[in-house]
Amino acid sequence: MDIVGNDSQTASNEKTSPDPTTIEKQTASRSLILYTAIALGLALFIRFFIAAPYIVSGASMEPTFDNLHYLIIDRVSYELGEPARGDVIVFDLPTEPGRSLIKRVIGLPEETVIISENAVIIQNAEHPEGFTLDEPYLDQANLGGGNDMRVILEQGEYFVLGDNRHVSSDSRVWGALPRETIVGRVFLRLYPLNMMDALPGEARYEE
Repeated sequence: MDIVGNDSQTASNEKTSPDPTTIEKQTASRSLILYTAIALGLALFIRFFIAAPYIVSGASMEPTFDNLHYLIIDRVSYELGEPARGDVIVFDLPTEPGRSLIKRVIGLPEETVIISENAVIIQNAEHPEGFTLDEPYLDQANLGGGNDMRVILEQGEYFVLGDNRHVSSDSRVWGALPRETIVGRVFLRLYPLNMMDALPGEARYEE
C-alpha cells in the first residue's frame, strides 16, 4: 500500500501586531478615567473637609454681606483652634437641622453677654466688671429688633449675632450656639467681583 504524504500548507500561527495608534488611544482613555476619578475625589475631599461654598440669603448680615454674596467657608481652622470673637461663621441652625446660617461670634464660652439699649457688654474672667464692644461695622439704622437680656454661656457655647440686628434671627431668639454645630469661618468673598477679599467682615476688639 502506497503511503501518500500530506503536503497541505501549515496554517500560519503568527500573531498580528497591535496597532500602535489603538494602544495609544486605550492608554489615553485609561489615563483620562484615572485623572477624572482623582480630580473628583480631590474635589469632594476639599468640599467636605477643607472648604465649602456658601451663598448669602437674606439681609441679616447687612451691611457686611448682602443677599447673594458668594463666599468660601474654611472648614479646617476650627479643627486646629477655637472661634474668636469677631469671626464671621457659618453653622447649622440648632433648631432646624439642615439649615445653615451666617452670623458673627460675639460671646465666647463661659462668658456673660448683656444687651442693653442696643449695646453689647461682655463679662468674663479677665473683665468681671464687663466691657462694651465697639462695633463699627454696624449701621445705626439696623439696630434694635430685640429686648434687653443677659445670657450666661456654658463651656462649648457661643453667642452669635447678625450685623443687621433689626431683622436677624440669632442667639437673641434661639439661644446659645453649640460648638459642634459650627461648620467654619468665612474665608473668602468671591462675588461680587468688586468686593472680592479674604477674611471679609472679620473684626477684632479692644478688651
